[in-house]
Amino acid sequence: MSDTTEDLSTGITPWPDRFAALANSAGDARLKQFYSGGCVSADTPIKDVPMVALDFETTGLDPNQHSIVSVGLVPFSLASIRVSGARHWLVKPPLPLSQTSVTIHGITHDAIDQAPDLDEVLAEILGSLEGRIPVVHYRAIERPFLNVAVNWRTGEGINFPLLDTMAIESHLHPDRNPGFWQKKVKGKKPVSIRLADSRGRYGLPHYSSHDALVDALATAELFMAQIRYHFSPETPIGDLWL
Repeated sequence: MSDTTEDLSTGITPWPDRFAALANSAGDARLKQFYSGGCVSADTPIKDVPMVALDFETTGLDPNQHSIVSVGLVPFSLASIRVSGARHWLVKPPLPLSQTSVTIHGITHDAIDQAPDLDEVLAEILGSLEGRIPVVHYRAIERPFLNVAVNWRTGEGINFPLLDTMAIESHLHPDRNPGFWQKKVKGKKPVSIRLADSRGRYGLPHYSSHDALVDALATAELFMAQIRYHFSPETPIGDLWL
């Protein structure tokens, strides 16, 4: 699953080296501090990797047109979830909320009226991510949205490896969308890889969705279950990160 490994023959710079280079080149002090925290090497067993489950609620799905409105994160490892270290921020988007986004995540204009701009809490967010590998459910949201948001405020983007529980479920269920005859003759049904449905396959409890902090916790629990059932604590992180 990995597209970034320690194998120099691929021509891809290993993440620890990329972080070291970015720490030297970053102009923004917050980004410099984030990269200075380093990154584990690809051959590190997952059991030894500090992680942080990360979830955003946004005004839409396009990072170039929509904005982050809330951030939830929960630090964890395979051994335990650090609920005491969980953080949640509401942030004010540059543009007004749409009725569609309010309906989905329930965050209203009144809720964010006094919220800070992302720039005001960026140091706290990056500090919580520093030295940890983010775990998300659907990587098309958190990394690209944070990259665009940081770039808009600092003139510099941000990049980091992450683990994607949705990508893992997709890998485990490659035939999740049966064809016409499989549906008609064999009665096969599509397999959902949405967060709640994925959790259900592991017997994890149902949580209300579209709350950044709750979804981050749900993602951490799902990842721990995926490793237990399908991988090993000794699996190198580079086999799964993206």
